[in-house]
Amino acid sequence: MFTPKAAVAALIGLTLVGCSREGEVTSTGIVTTYTACPPVAIAAPTGDVTLFDPPQSRDAAAIDVVATMTNVRSTCDETGEFIVTNVGFDVQARRRDSGAARDVVVPYYATVVQGGQSVVSKSLGNIVLRFAAGQDRASASGTATSQVLRAAATLPEDIRRQITRERRPGDADAAVDPMADPAVRAAVQRASFEVLIGFQLTEDQLRYNATR
Repeated sequence: MFTPKAAVAALIGLTLVGCSREGEVTSTGIVTTYTACPPVAIAAPTGDVTLFDPPQSRDAAAIDVVATMTNVRSTCDETGEFIVTNVGFDVQARRRDSGAARDVVVPYYATVVQGGQSVVSKSLGNIVLRFAAGQDRASASGTATSQVLRAAATLPEDIRRQITRERRPGDADAAVDPMADPAVRAAVQRASFEVLIGFQLTEDQLRYNATR
């Protein structure tokens, strides 16, 4: 998960760019390139879903289908007014009965989270798992798209200057973490976004995932 301290570590490198190359160690730190693109991750505990037959049972013998979300990848365009993130992922599933051909539909979601806690948008979709006759495994791919207003993901200039100001050994505040300032910490948190995906679970399914 993207954290405010991670944002600071990325932003400090902005003061070092000049003629240096990314990853190069200089007298004042390591050159880092900052991107406004939000990180993408599967939100626990919604990365897998278990379907039962009969639905009300929670016995191991009643497990019908188990599906797991995996192989998350993303591309990001941060050149316009909105930062657009396109997400792709795979779903791997296994069923108990490998008899007749069967389609199983499982819903999923994609959310944009600001500051690690506030959901600012959410979209829903469906994955269709097609089990061939005689096969107990199936796979499918899904996609999602998110948008973040670029202005909302941009730190105010005064905060950027405070974070990225070059600090040299011997300076009075050389060892002072900029995040120690509550105003800086709050601004970084407001400008931090992430995209979380997972299966759209019922309360019973969430409870099962959390307690199994």
